[in-house]
Amino acid sequence: MSDTDRAQRPQPLLPLWLALPTAALAAILMRVAFPEPAIWPLVFPGVALLLLALIGRRAWSAILVGLVYGLLFFGLLVSWTSRYLGVIPWGALTFVEGALTAVALLPITLAYRWVPRAWPRGRLFALPVLVGALWTGHELFLGNWPYGGFPWARLGMTQSESPLGAVTSWLGVSGLSFLIVTTTALVIELVRTGSWRRPLRLIAPVALVLVLLLTPLFPTSSAGDMRIGAVQGNGPTGYFDHREPYAIIDSQMAATEPLYGEDVDLVVWPEGSAGYDPFQDPATARRLTRVVSEAGAPLLANTATERGKDIFNTSFLWTSDGTADQLHDKRHPVPFGEYVPNREFYNAIVPDLIGLLQREYTPGTNPPLMRVGEVPVGLAICFDVIYDEVIREGVTGGAQVLIFQTNNADFRGTDENLQQLAFARTRAIETGRSVVNISTVGTSQTIRPDGSTMSTLDADEAGALLDDVELRTGLTAGVVVGPWLQQVLLWGGIAGLVLSGVLARRRRA
Repeated sequence: MSDTDRAQRPQPLLPLWLALPTAALAAILMRVAFPEPAIWPLVFPGVALLLLALIGRRAWSAILVGLVYGLLFFGLLVSWTSRYLGVIPWGALTFVEGALTAVALLPITLAYRWVPRAWPRGRLFALPVLVGALWTGHELFLGNWPYGGFPWARLGMTQSESPLGAVTSWLGVSGLSFLIVTTTALVIELVRTGSWRRPLRLIAPVALVLVLLLTPLFPTSSAGDMRIGAVQGNGPTGYFDHREPYAIIDSQMAATEPLYGEDVDLVVWPEGSAGYDPFQDPATARRLTRVVSEAGAPLLANTATERGKDIFNTSFLWTSDGTADQLHDKRHPVPFGEYVPNREFYNAIVPDLIGLLQREYTPGTNPPLMRVGEVPVGLAICFDVIYDEVIREGVTGGAQVLIFQTNNADFRGTDENLQQLAFARTRAIETGRSVVNISTVGTSQTIRPDGSTMSTLDADEAGALLDDVELRTGLTAGVVVGPWLQQVLLWGGIAGLVLSGVLARRRRA
């Protein structure tokens, strides 16, 4: 390499000894932006510190910086996975997501190296937009691979209770992540280039901030209301909970009793609430029919069901006829929770842990949608709430309200239930629909279409919510445009990076 090449090569903004603790501080700030304590503004300094640590780095030092960030961030964010199963699942998930994060952040480092050479005059705006697109691509990568992905850590999900949340109703969750990173990267470039001294150069960042803060909710139309009773039984639904036969369904029935005699259109129970398969167990079927008779309304419940050789995590609408004709099976069974991918391989590594997981749930294929009378109801079972396509399919299928059933019993005393609740709140804003988020052990809430809370049941508390839940029709731009925007950002980011690399090499030559 010539002396000229060495002189032209971008130098790291921070030395490695400083970049590593900077990345660690970024991880801590990003974790604190998620529930709890959900200090949402910290997402901006978190992104800024990570970008500063990556700027100018060569590949291997960039991967090291990304690894420090990824391991610490995910280690803190998903620490609840160790609540009952110990450090092995937590360590494995942390390592996989942390390593993938390190690799997925490398294109951002390359953008900081190539764009200033490729587009010296357009750098101020081209670079932040490309960095924002590549960040969105990194979120989509983690959200889809491996084993169906784990889209738990998207920046847009941190803003469920902030003024920025309304942006998701126009651009979707990925669109909000893109704007957060692009705005932060633009401010960094304004400072690095000294452009902040020129007032006209400040128009773009000011406009972005105004968009983030002042965007109103995308309008949807009111379609009346539905009186929904949501029951949190607080029964022994944890994997390691000791339970007597029918203890789960009996606790749900006891907590449902306050709804008897009330005017109710639908009773909702959480994931795993029936305990046994009512299509195979007559005693469970009789209990469900009794609840429907006493409440005077159909019951949306959930349990593991068997059809042939397959086992499904199934939600079903039980009626006064003593059966259920409408079913929905969970789309994304949790790897190492509801099934074991490559069982033989992992059994050879941790046989005691893998031996605990005997059931192998099959992914569902039926629509996340049911009809209660004339009202279409959209569904998501537990972690399916974090997958865009499940929510979108329900809403585009006509859902006027969303119901999310979950079982958080294996994470009692952790932040998992509040993180998942924040995702449910984001879905309400994004789709313009009311959401009933019902858990076995809490926290359960009824959420309005604007993301505000209508009613709540705290964790470890048995009880029932009864609300006149607003029904709404019409599709938000976030639902319609969001998926297309994801693809534009993903492939546009890749194309922009490749083009910048080619142009940078030509200019260098």
